[in-house]
Parts: sequence; C-alpha cells; structure tokens
Amino acid sequence: MAMKTVQLNTATIGPESWRNASLKAIKLSQNIVGRSDKACDLGRSMDPVPQLRDTVGQLSNDEIHRYVRETRVVVAKLRESMLDTNEEIKMLTRGKEALEKALEHKRKDIKLNRESSDIRVSRPAREKDIDGADDLLGAERMHLLNLKRMLEAQLKLVQQQLQVLDVARKRLAATIQERSRVLDLVCHALSSVANTTVQHTNNGRMSVNGYMGSTPLPPRVDPIGPFTPEAEISLNEASDARNRSGMLRRELKDLIDRTEQLQQSAHKSVNDGLTRKIGETATLKQHLQVGAGENRHSIHRAQRWYDATERAWGYTRGPVTTSDLTTRERLDRPLVKIYQRHPGTQLPEAQLIVKGGDGLLDSLTATSRNIGLLKLAQLKLKEDIRDKKSAMDVDSSIYRLRRRKANHRWVMGEAF
Repeated sequence: MAMKTVQLNTATIGPESWRNASLKAIKLSQNIVGRSDKACDLGRSMDPVPQLRDTVGQLSNDEIHRYVRETRVVVAKLRESMLDTNEEIKMLTRGKEALEKALEHKRKDIKLNRESSDIRVSRPAREKDIDGADDLLGAERMHLLNLKRMLEAQLKLVQQQLQVLDVARKRLAATIQERSRVLDLVCHALSSVANTTVQHTNNGRMSVNGYMGSTPLPPRVDPIGPFTPEAEISLNEASDARNRSGMLRRELKDLIDRTEQLQQSAHKSVNDGLTRKIGETATLKQHLQVGAGENRHSIHRAQRWYDATERAWGYTRGPVTTSDLTTRERLDRPLVKIYQRHPGTQLPEAQLIVKGGDGLLDSLTATSRNIGLLKLAQLKLKEDIRDKKSAMDVDSSIYRLRRRKANHRWVMGEAF
C-alpha cells in the first residue's frame, strides 16, 4: 500500500508546535505501517506453514524410509553373501570328505602293501632273494607314503580354510543381526528390494540378477549410515574367503585325481610285476619238472646198467664153491694141462679174469656213485620244484589279495 503524504495549508492560525506534533504523529504512524507491511510480506515467505508438525513428521518419515530401504539393501547383500558362504562351506566340506576318503584309501593301500611284503616273507629260503617284485613293492610303498603326506597337508589347509569361512560366516551373521534391528516394519523379500529375478544355478544355489545394477549398495561407507565399515569388512572378508576356498577346491580336486591316477599306476605296476614273477616261476618249475623227469630216466638207465654189470661181475667171479665149476671153467682142465707140458706156455687167463672182475667192480662203484649223485640231484630238483610251487602260491595269493582289496571296500581294523 503506497503511503500518501499529508499536505496541509501553510496558512494556519494554530500554533506551530501544535501542528508539528500532529505531523510527527502522522509520520510515525506511516513508518510503522510500512514496517508492518514488510514484516507481513517477509512472514509470508519465511514463516513456517500452519501444518508444520505434519510436514516435519512426514520429512522425518521419508528420511527413516530412505535409511531403512538402504539398510535393507545392505542386509540383503549381507544375507546373499552369507548364503554364498554357506554353500561354499558345504562344497568345501564335501571336498574335505572326498579328501578324507582318498586319504583313507591311501592308508589302506599302504596297509595292503605291507601285507603283501609280509606275505612274501613266508616264501621258502631258496626263493627269498630280493627280486623285481620286492623292488616294485618298495617303490610303491615310498610312492604311497609321499601321496599320503601330500593329502594330509592338503587336508590341513582345507580344515584351516573351513575355520576361516566359519569366522566370516559368524561375522556376517553378527552384522546382519545388528543391521536388521531397524527392519522390523519393512518387508525383507529380495524381490521387494530391487525387483530382482531369482534363478537357480546348476549347483542348486540361487543367484539374484540385477541386484547390484538396479539397487546398488550405498556409494560410500558411513559409520553412522546404512553401509557401515563393519558391513564392508564382513562382505570383503567373506568374498576373499570364498575366492580362496574356490581355488582350494579346484586344487583339491586336481590333487585327488592326480593321486588316484598315480596310485592306480603303482598298483598296476606291482600287479604286473607279480604276474611276471609268477610266470617266470611257473616256467622255471616246468623246466625243473622236465629236468627231474630226465634225471629219473637217467637213474633208471643207470640202475639197469648197474644190475647188468653186477650180473656180469657175478658171472666173471664164477660160482661160490669150486664144486660148482664145470670142467671147461677150470684153469687145470685137460686141454690146458696138455698145452702146459711144454715150457713157456703159461696162459694169461687167470690174470685176465681177475682184471676183468676188477674192471667190472670199478664200473659198479662208478655206476653206484653216479646213481647216488643222480638221486641227490633228483632230491634237489624236487625240493626246488616244491619251493617254486610254494613261491608261486604265495605270489598268487598276494596277487589275488591285491585284486580283492583294490576297491577299498574293506575295514582296516586299526589306525595306520
């Protein structure tokens, strides 16, 4: 409102002071009116509206809703990380069980190797010389011990990683519990967080697509905000633990496959060595049997010759009593007596008979000695055949034992 200036006639009859006092009062009133109008205009633009309480309450509610929604996003991410950590623990636990099973198989293989070596000790003394099968068993034992140490070291790493994952899971659970304290009045469904789609992967786990794209985590870490440093540390620690666990699982699988292949290769080489030794023993046994047959045939020939020579020696010696001698066998038969009437007509008949008897006796002695040697050789051949058969039975029993226990479906009975 424009203020109008009061114009008065200068020609007055009233006193000057009286007129000035009135004018002063008018000016003062006009100044106050202008100031009041300005204050009203300023109040219209600056003063709170009448519904201040409702407006402030609505703003507070909006701030609370924003904070709660962001906290719900953080909690959803923490729960997703916890689910992934749980699945990683399950998979690593299954890997640990597979590793323990492989380690048990290696212990059984070591026990089977020791049983095979102990059984080979029961071979006859003739067959106890160290051979290629013993070398293969020793090499297999050293190989299995190295594999056992490798699996035990890997098992220790797996157990330590499981402890790390458990610590990360507990920290996530504590952080989720702490962050979830302000989510009592909101829906916790993941679909309500970011309109995400849930898909099932091949291993049965749920993956949330579009989670980080449509509703990302708060851009900065705030100690008094939704995304606290503890939440970030929990997420990073769990992610690092899962990554290390995934690498460890891959190494674990490769190690189990490699040790299984190496064990099977060593087991096959020992079985092949035992098979070759059994074949060689069987071949030697057959040659020994042929030799024993030839020796027995030679004994029979020598015995027949001994009998014939003994009979010839008996014929050469003549009858036991002189009364049994015929006239033609006597050295003083009539024909000889007539011949010896002249001097220098001595006959070598007696010397030749004695010499022939001595030769036959020497032949009997030599034949008897040869028969004894042949019989001794026959005994050695039979003993060797018996030892070869025993050694072959021992190696065959070891081979059958290793074939029977190759599937590891047996109980060790004691710690090894």
